[in-house]
Amino acid sequence: MKVRDVMVSPVITVRPSSSVKEVARILLKNHISAVPVLDDQGKLVGIVSEGDLMRRAEAGTERQHHWWLGLIGEQRLAAEFVKAHAVKVADVMTRNVITATPDMPLNLFASLLEKNSIKRMPILQNGQLVGIVSRANLIQALAADRKGLEIAIADGTIRDKLFAHLKSQPWAQTALLNITVNDGVVDLWGITGSEEERRAIRVAAEITPGVRAVNDNLVKRVW
Repeated sequence: MKVRDVMVSPVITVRPSSSVKEVARILLKNHISAVPVLDDQGKLVGIVSEGDLMRRAEAGTERQHHWWLGLIGEQRLAAEFVKAHAVKVADVMTRNVITATPDMPLNLFASLLEKNSIKRMPILQNGQLVGIVSRANLIQALAADRKGLEIAIADGTIRDKLFAHLKSQPWAQTALLNITVNDGVVDLWGITGSEEERRAIRVAAEITPGVRAVNDNLVKRVW
């Protein structure tokens, strides 16, 4: 799957001149956790998330500093003051926005989220905002019921594909393994060198196209 298969479009957006209170209302009303910020030409210039609104003076969540006030630096204190008191989106938004394209594979997209410790990314095509994808959208793709799209696969084909997959894995000792498949139900037989290998073989079987169930009859080697 690619990003275009799970992205939300059209995207709810705001302007840099929008008020912080307006953004808060938009997030609550639409049950979303962030909104991209577009300038008057429709160019992406930032993003505002729940995290940007966490420390607000109105809510009594502004950071409190005491005797160690001078230890954190004047610039940081000034930045925290802006986050807590600013009334315009331009002053609280995150400006360095990481983006993706509609054709990016989902595995690469997920890696970007993880690497940058972010929860969502705007999707750009030719410089224009065309969608947004969050962690929740990835979970929705995982949870989607696709049983109606499944096509029956011959048992022999399932067995061959599973064996080929395992033989390509450096951790799998296929010489000690046997696999039988009956009506899409896989039975695993043989000896593994560890519980981790046993678990990995079972998972490999479960993700093989056409498999309906897996019976794990593997035995861990004890010598």
